[in-house]
Amino acid sequence: MDRPAGPGPGSALTALAATPDGVRLKLRVQPRASRTELAGLHGDEIRMRIAAPPVDGAANEALVRFLAERLGVARFAIRVTSGAGSRSKTVIVSGVSRDQAAQQLGLGQLTDPPVRAGRGRP
Repeated sequence: MDRPAGPGPGSALTALAATPDGVRLKLRVQPRASRTELAGLHGDEIRMRIAAPPVDGAANEALVRFLAERLGVARFAIRVTSGAGSRSKTVIVSGVSRDQAAQQLGLGQLTDPPVRAGRGRP
């Protein structure tokens, strides 16, 4: 499935969402990269490069270690809730707010999208 490669309006807002316990991250992971790093936004997901191969969960473990170090939380505070065997993953991070996660991941301060007034309706 093709996805827009660049950040579109509201991309960062859909890639990060507040949850009762912390934040939900939508990630697009590229395993076997030359190094582990954040690579910006990819449509409505955060693009990550992971050096570990996608064998026996090694890439998921490397992803959890990287996020824990970057976000300043323990590894047990990070759960891959969907996509464990896929490049597109949903991750829940406990103990971090959406704005803190955005700042720590280098996505900047997030604001909610502006509310548009209805046209011609009372």
